[in-house]
Amino acid sequence: MADQTSASTEPGADAADAGGPDARTPAQWYGYIIGAALLLAGAFGFTADATFDTEATDRTGGGFQGDGFLGFEVNGTHNVVHLVTGLVLLALASKRGSARAGAIGFGLLYAVVTLVGVLDGDNVLGLIPVNAADNVLHAALTVLGLGAGLLAPRSGTP
Repeated sequence: MADQTSASTEPGADAADAGGPDARTPAQWYGYIIGAALLLAGAFGFTADATFDTEATDRTGGGFQGDGFLGFEVNGTHNVVHLVTGLVLLALASKRGSARAGAIGFGLLYAVVTLVGVLDGDNVLGLIPVNAADNVLHAALTVLGLGAGLLAPRSGTP
């Protein structure tokens, strides 16, 4: 008689390997990956600029600017925002429902941040310095967050 065992019944195999009910959703992956990246960006951003000065100007004497970190404008407030949003995404990522809500909510929030950054040009709410690279990244985080959240199933326990 032929062996009829499936991969899911073999020792060491689990439902996540087969894409079963325990597999991570796109929203969970978004929460884990983007959350960790934001946490690291916030921590390392303090090496470039740890000041919370909102009166700072660029080298030409005009415009609110932070210091550059890998091509992005950062300051203490921007770094704290990255730390907090990274922690929130990581905290929400463990459950499917909360990861989905977090990815969609984060996508909507960053849509507003992107819009304000593009319209203002050099800061968001006079607190967070931004440049073109920040605006492109914020737009990408918006699309990825909304996409991951909307692709994730609405129900499920893990």
